[in-house]
Amino acid sequence: MKKFSRKRHLAKTITWRIIGTIDTILLGWLLTGELKYGVSIGFLELMTKMVLYYLHERAWYNWNFLNQTNSQIRHILKTITWRVVGTMDTILLGWIVTGHAEIGFTIGGFELITKMLLYYFHERIWYRSDFGLISNTEEETKK
Repeated sequence: MKKFSRKRHLAKTITWRIIGTIDTILLGWLLTGELKYGVSIGFLELMTKMVLYYLHERAWYNWNFLNQTNSQIRHILKTITWRVVGTMDTILLGWIVTGHAEIGFTIGGFELITKMLLYYFHERIWYRSDFGLISNTEEETKK
């Protein structure tokens, strides 16, 4: 069984947040017509989603659900759970920044699609990466 280091989870958190923030800024700008809204929502998400994503990663790692069976099913389920958390955060931030619930829901609705696709491919790329994997020999030397 593969063991993942906290370094790996931190790296995944940072790479995903870069992709996610760019997507949010673009959606916020395109859907409101105001770059300041996209940038404001994107900046706030840097703070909220870094914490939420790291906690999501650790929860899935500790839950150990479907780790040894079908990785694609696991990635799809992980994508859906993250998207629920992330979309709720975006809706709330969009509402707070613009003062309009409908704008928050609109940005969240579009993001539901764009980020689910982006996250799935991000997850598949990381699944193929060896960065931050702990080998059995490393585990034995720690004991």
